[in-house]
Amino acid sequence: QVQLVESGGGLVQPGGSLRLSCAASGRIFSSSAMAWYRQPPGKQRELVAIINRGGSTNYADFVKGRFTISRDNAKNTVYLQMNSLKPEDTAVYYCNAFPVVPGGFWGQGTQVTVSS
Repeated sequence: QVQLVESGGGLVQPGGSLRLSCAASGRIFSSSAMAWYRQPPGKQRELVAIINRGGSTNYADFVKGRFTISRDNAKNTVYLQMNSLKPEDTAVYYCNAFPVVPGGFWGQGTQVTVSS
């Protein structure tokens, strides 16, 4: 059974930090690179960061230098440390495999709101 459970979102002021967590089912986690995606209000879902099974990472330009993706293979968990948050980072954040299987399962996401 596929499971993706995101947590850690909330309301934060500009310049603040949050750490998101994603507990993934073993089948997805062990066989795939993992990624964080986000969907800003009224916009399409977009890729934020990728981490492969060996720990190599890639980031979208709009989060480089501010966000850090990591994974704990023993816990089947992926993290996203978000620093220097901006209002434009407001979105629902999701984790999933990379690349995503077309028509594949998505978790409920976690809402991040950056506002003063």
